[in-house]
Amino acid sequence: MSNGALCDLVLSGVQWELSETPTVVSQNAQKEAIQKASSNVTGRATPVVVPPIAPAQSISLDTVRSMASRPTDVDALKRMIQEFNHPLRGGATNTVLLHTGQGKLLILTDIPSSDDDASGCILSGNAGDLMDKMLAAIGLTRDDVSIVPMLFWRTPGGRSPSREEIDLSRPFVDKAIELLAPSVILTLGALPASEYANLNLAKSHGVPTVLENGITLVPIFHPNYLILKPAAKRDVWTALQNVQNILKNA
Repeated sequence: MSNGALCDLVLSGVQWELSETPTVVSQNAQKEAIQKASSNVTGRATPVVVPPIAPAQSISLDTVRSMASRPTDVDALKRMIQEFNHPLRGGATNTVLLHTGQGKLLILTDIPSSDDDASGCILSGNAGDLMDKMLAAIGLTRDDVSIVPMLFWRTPGGRSPSREEIDLSRPFVDKAIELLAPSVILTLGALPASEYANLNLAKSHGVPTVLENGITLVPIFHPNYLILKPAAKRDVWTALQNVQNILKNA
């Protein structure tokens, strides 16, 4: 076999031995073989041409929906989320799973914070401390509520998630809500209010909305916003009183 033919084969990612048995070679091995073959033909080394690597195949939204429909309990859903190869997973420290409580209230929150990413627990750090105080003000603790993030992985630098990132997480969010079957959903921040109920937070803050599935949704500011804008706590307190009254009659 000529050196030129050998070079062509190596460029294709296959090196043929005397036995004519093909073996896949690494990119470094490809480079070395190409340099050697080229040097033998021309007497001098030529620039190395490395074949492009095929991009990783992305999972389709229909496939994710099919996957998310399978779990019959929350523990199975958590395991599926933890194993799911979401585009954000590689850059996140932890998968931030949903928190499950015993009551009728479900909190639907924004993307994980840096504290959440470090701990693997949703609504941790200062925002979590404030959330605990907000719950205590209406006679609840975390044991009484479930908490589900719109995404289970933090975006790089906490940037706004892309449409694809939200869509690939949404089937798991919907399944969590289905399995937990809350009477009331309290959304924290603009993202869950917009994505789950198509509501503008600024216009709908604190206003109860009955969804098609019969769940009452109340959108409020995220605790991180309240830390920056303490004056907004008054509006949130009014909204929390509405939630308390709804839960009493649920």
